[in-house]
Amino acid sequence: MVIVSGFLKQIKESYFSARIYAREFAISYGIFFLMFVFYSAYNYWLSALALFVLIFVQIMFIGKRRNTEIRTITSIIRKIRKNEISSSDEIKLDIELKGLEDEIKKMVRRSQQDFENLQKLANSRRDFLANVSHELRTPIFAIQGFLETVLDGKVEDPAMRQNFLQKALNRTEGLNVLLNDLINISLIESGTMKLEFISFNLFELLIEIFGEFETSAQKKGIVLILNKNPENINVCADRKRIRQVLSNIVQNAIRYTDKGKVEILTEILQDEIKISVKDTGIGIPPEDIDRIFERFYRVDKARSRKIGGTGLGLAITKHILEAHGSKISVKSLLDKGSEFSFSLKSNKKSYS
Repeated sequence: MVIVSGFLKQIKESYFSARIYAREFAISYGIFFLMFVFYSAYNYWLSALALFVLIFVQIMFIGKRRNTEIRTITSIIRKIRKNEISSSDEIKLDIELKGLEDEIKKMVRRSQQDFENLQKLANSRRDFLANVSHELRTPIFAIQGFLETVLDGKVEDPAMRQNFLQKALNRTEGLNVLLNDLINISLIESGTMKLEFISFNLFELLIEIFGEFETSAQKKGIVLILNKNPENINVCADRKRIRQVLSNIVQNAIRYTDKGKVEILTEILQDEIKISVKDTGIGIPPEDIDRIFERFYRVDKARSRKIGGTGLGLAITKHILEAHGSKISVKSLLDKGSEFSFSLKSNKKSYS
């Protein structure tokens, strides 16, 4: 049965391939039929000559059509190679070559998509280099200015001199943070960042985050709240990276909140623990929410420069959570505040 099925399939394919020359065959064998009638009624040699001419004409017709098809396909391929085709709709072949036409159109669409992606990548790389250059240049020039002022002896007051040196030191610390963030984003986007998944106590990590930022929140008159959680909630994740995520989110919440509170919340779901950070800050315009996770993107550039930050924190946060199979969601209202939330896989045995 398999052999018969394969033989029938070959006949079917051959038949469909031969259909494109049906017109030539019909004409040729119509003439052949007339020659047969003529042979039967008149002269054998004359009929044989006529048959030879018929075969020759048939070959010419088929060859001409085949050459026309090949020239058309060659022309299309040449235009594709020279990037002279702007749309796949420009590709037209005979109806009998519809299958080949569809395949060429798919190839063109794929090539155009790859080209567009390469352009986007090139633009992204160019923007990234420009942003990195700017972010590096700003603190370096500031440090240079502070140190030159002190070395030139223009500052005689020891307290003022100490103040300039302290500002230079602060700038170097900011520069160090930027370089670390650049290393992190490079590792993440190149796929070389390795995650160490372990089961750890989430409440203990939140206590660490609370302690890290409590002082900076108090200086701004902001109340930092950690809601009551079961102390034995365990999650499965890379503890170091999740700490980095929470630090980024909480630090941003404090930076962009002038009064009120920043609250860290947890919610036990079926297989996950949802973690939320809510603030009563300035909020994010709706048109900017989808862009805040882009590298170096800042909603309020003037304010961002003033309060610090590298512009990479949320981009790093997004990539780390995606590597954990999670996504970060944002809710925000202008002058009301924002809420950033994400979920981590939980260990059900760790709580009741």
